[in-house]
Amino acid sequence: MTDRNEDMAADVARHNDKMAKKKAARDKIMAGKTDEKGLVIVHTGKGKGKSSAAFGMIFRCIAHQLPCAVVQFIKGGMDTGERNLVNAHFADLCAFHTMGEGFTWETQDKERDIAAASAAWDKAKELICDERHHMVLLDEINIALRYGYIDLHDVLQFLAHEKPPMTHVVLTGRNAADELIEMADLVTDMSLVKHPFRSGIKAQIGVEF
Repeated sequence: MTDRNEDMAADVARHNDKMAKKKAARDKIMAGKTDEKGLVIVHTGKGKGKSSAAFGMIFRCIAHQLPCAVVQFIKGGMDTGERNLVNAHFADLCAFHTMGEGFTWETQDKERDIAAASAAWDKAKELICDERHHMVLLDEINIALRYGYIDLHDVLQFLAHEKPPMTHVVLTGRNAADELIEMADLVTDMSLVKHPFRSGIKAQIGVEF
C-alpha cells in the first residue's frame, strides 16, 4: 500500500510540474499579446453553425453591455429565436435589421434581390461607421457576395479603409471569397460531417431557427 501511495504522490508531483511549466510558457506567450484592434471575422463553410457562432458573440457583447448591431442579408420574414430575443429584451443594446427577403430561389426576382442586398449593405456601412457599436454582424453577406448582389471590391475597400479601428465586424455565409478570407483577422471554416436534413429531417425550432 505504501508503494502505491508513493507512486500516486510521484504521479501528482510530475503532473503539477508539467502544468507549472505549461503555465509559465503560456504566461510568457500572453505577455507578448498586448495589441487590441477591431477584428474582421469570417464564418464560412458547408457545415452548420456559422450564424449560431456569430450570434454567440453578439450575445456576449450584450452581456457586457456593449452596443452592437445585426444586419441579415438573406433571411426574410422567417421567425427566428435570435431576432425575437433581441427585439423583446435587448433592443436598447442591439440594433437588429432583417433586410433580406429570403433565398434567391424563393424570391425568383434578381433585381429585387440586388435592391434588398444593396439596401442591407448601405445599412451595414451606416452601423459600422457608428463607433458606438462594439460589433456588427453581417449575417449571410457571403451569399449576397457570391451571387454578385453587392460588389466584393466595395466591401473589401470599406473594411480596409473606412471601418473604425476598434469595431469588430463578423461576416457569415458559405463560400466566402478568397480575397475576404485573405484580409480577415479570424476565419473559421465549418466543415460538414453529418446533417439531419440529408436523412429527411426538416429544420427544427431551437436548432436551426
